[in-house]
Order: sequence, then structure tokens, then C-alpha cells
Amino acid sequence: MSTIHILGIAGTFMGGVAALAREKGHTVRGSDQAIYPPMSTQLERLGIALDPGYRADSVAPDCDEVVIGNALSRGNPAVEAVLDAGQRYISGAQWLSEQVLPGRDTLAVAGTHGKTTTTTILTWLLHSAGREPGFLIGGVAEDFGVSARVGSGREFVVEADEYDTAFFDKRSKFVHYRPLVAILNNLEYDHADIFPDVAAIQRQFHHLIRTVPARGRLIVNGEDAYLAEVLAMGCWTPVERFGFDPSLEWHAELVEADGSVFVVHHRGAGVGEVRWSLLGRHNVLNGLAALAAAHAVGVELATVIPALAAFRSVKRRLEVIGQARDITIYDDFAHHPTAIRTTLDGLRAKVGDARIVVAMEPRSNSMRLGAHAQALAPSLDGADAVVFLHRPELAWDAAAVIAAVRGEAHAVADTDALLAQLGAIAAPGDHVVFMSNGGFDGAPRRFLAQLQQP
Repeated sequence: MSTIHILGIAGTFMGGVAALAREKGHTVRGSDQAIYPPMSTQLERLGIALDPGYRADSVAPDCDEVVIGNALSRGNPAVEAVLDAGQRYISGAQWLSEQVLPGRDTLAVAGTHGKTTTTTILTWLLHSAGREPGFLIGGVAEDFGVSARVGSGREFVVEADEYDTAFFDKRSKFVHYRPLVAILNNLEYDHADIFPDVAAIQRQFHHLIRTVPARGRLIVNGEDAYLAEVLAMGCWTPVERFGFDPSLEWHAELVEADGSVFVVHHRGAGVGEVRWSLLGRHNVLNGLAALAAAHAVGVELATVIPALAAFRSVKRRLEVIGQARDITIYDDFAHHPTAIRTTLDGLRAKVGDARIVVAMEPRSNSMRLGAHAQALAPSLDGADAVVFLHRPELAWDAAAVIAAVRGEAHAVADTDALLAQLGAIAAPGDHVVFMSNGGFDGAPRRFLAQLQQP
């Protein structure tokens, strides 16, 4: 087998590529400049050598292939050295499409929100049906302990990201996957560093639709107007829509307002009742989409719905880190106002009148560019207090956002100040939610340790 060097290996997608390459017998090395859990833990457990930073000598001359993540661009010393040396290089998405997906039935999960959770639910359903699926998830699945596995079954489930593929391939990653079944969870404006407007994202989603064969299936959020416009551009594949509207092919009926119990209906007939640990209407939709996709490849849902009671989701999706002084601490991967709002709505439905305190790091490219600044404050209406980590490089004025927050709000310049502010705010009975799509300087566990001090 060959030696592969992955530039950007600590990203959730590229870390999954690394796991697959290692499982297929390749020698895998990698470089990154931001290495933090859970991906760093997974790579260490797999025994993959990590090279911190990007240097001209990061990639060995005898390396057979360099897989380059989309976070790297021209001017990066490692990239420039690879180009100058004439070494073979490829994107992660193309590597997956060439090395893992041929001969498999690919099930792709696309959408602005919920991709990781839905991909994990779908994988769990196929696993529970005995299908032994392969998968690549943009996070570490609690039930599998890894973010990617080759699998011995026919199906391969992939989180299908609309972000661009690489500096040398500006198509969305998902156009490489050629799925048999595609879930379109939702569509909103995001990735302001890549897309000028919603229409540009819609075009990429339509490129994905063009690749799904007529014998396949499109599982589409039937309550999303932007997705309806995408389908109107042309569709050659049977479509099944999901949502809360009883007129849709798949609809959910809430039994508990927090989304922990709901009934699944298919074409008006009850299929089964889901009881699980996940919260929020958004997760009900995620689960409904996954069930519809599993059904599309022949899974008998009555046999797998009970398995959702044991489903443990993904790390950093409203993950409970611990409790101390009667304060519950959560770590949540947050990158968009809609996801923030729906997550807090689900938690509010569960905890009732208890106080919710949010520690927010606006870290995504869209957040840093201010694309979501106006929507950020309303998305936090479910919180009683918010502490923003307003790093100096943040491009937009936090004062206006703070002034618009419904509850108590503060802005601090570094993580130490954030932890101090939370220590002054948090009280017994509170639920403290750390929201960031980055490492957050280990703040959730540092705060837990702070509370545990005598």
C-alpha cells in the first residue's frame, strides 16, 4: 500500500478520510495547525503521526500521494512545496469517490444544518438492520467511537458538505459522491467566504440533484422554500418529502414538546413511535429524514425504530460534559443562527424555567465576516444570559449584537475572561451551553474543572 500525507488532517472531514485510508492499509501521516479533540483524540488512537503546522518540509519527498483539505490555499508553505516538487495531490472528496465509493450504494446527507446528526442516525439505523454500512461523519459518533469506517456492507453513508472541495476544485464537495439516495435537510445562506448569495448555494444543490439516478431517491424537507426552488430547476429522481405537515409523504407527530417522543407516519399510516435522548424539533426532522432514507434502501422500519432508544448521537451536539455545584455544562457545535435557535429551543422545552447561560464563540467564516450578525441576537432568545468571546480579529461590532440580546449579555476578549465571567454568572440549577465550531480553547472542560475546585 502507499504512503499518504493529509494536509488539514485534523478537520472533521479530513480526519475521517485519514481513518478510512488507514483502515484500507495505507501508511497515513498528516499536518494541521489547529489540532484539538475529538478529532485529535481519534487520530492519536489510530496511531496516525501528526505534524503540527505547515512547512515546506512537512510532506516527505517519498510520499505517494498528498490529500489536501479545503482549508489550505495557495501561499501555504506546504502546498507550495508540493506543487514545486510535482508531487501527486488530490482533494479529500475526490479521494473518497475514487478509493471508497465505487461499487457501493452511497447515501449522502446534505443541508445547511443537521448533516452530522442525520448522517449518524442513518448509519445507526443501517447498522441496527444488520447492513454493516461504511460511513464518513463530520464528527465522532458516540455509538461507533470513530468518524469513519469502510464497512463490509453495500451501503456507504457520507455527510455531504456544500463547502468547496479544494483550492484547485471550487465545486461543492458533495458533487463527487454520486449518491443513490440524497437527503436534502434544509437550505439557508451560509459560508459567506464562498457563496455570494443563496442562489449560488442553490445552484450547487442542483448540481447534486443532477447526479442522483432515476432508480434512486431524493429525501427532501417539504417545508423548505429554498429547496422547493431547487427542485423546480429540474428533477429526474423520485422525491419523498418530510416534515410536520400531514400532507407530506413522511411526517412526524410530536408526543412530547421537547422532541424526545414522536410518532412517524408514512403516506398517512403510522409506522412507529420514536423514544430517544435527542431534543428539539430539528432533531425530529433529522430522525425523520434518516428513517425515510433507510426505508428507501429496503430497511423495515418497524425493526429498527426501537434501536433509536439507545442512540447516543455525536460528540459536541449538545453533549453533556458534566455537572458540578448543580450546574450542568454542555458542549455544542454551533455555526449558524438557525442551529443556535433550534438547539436552545429544544433545551428550553426540556429544562422548563431553569436558567440557560450561553458561552458563544462566533468562529465560523460567516460569523467572523459578520454575515449572521443581525440574526445572532434573536437566535439567542432562549438564553437567559450570554457571554460572547469577542476576539480582536472579529470583523463586526459586538456592541450592537449585545444590545439586541433579550437577556443579560457580556463580551470578553479572551477565554480566561470568559471563564471568569461565567463563574460570576452561573448559579445552582443553571444549564451552561458552550457554543463554537472550533476548539474554544478547551473552555467547556476548563469551566467544569473550575467549578469542581473546592
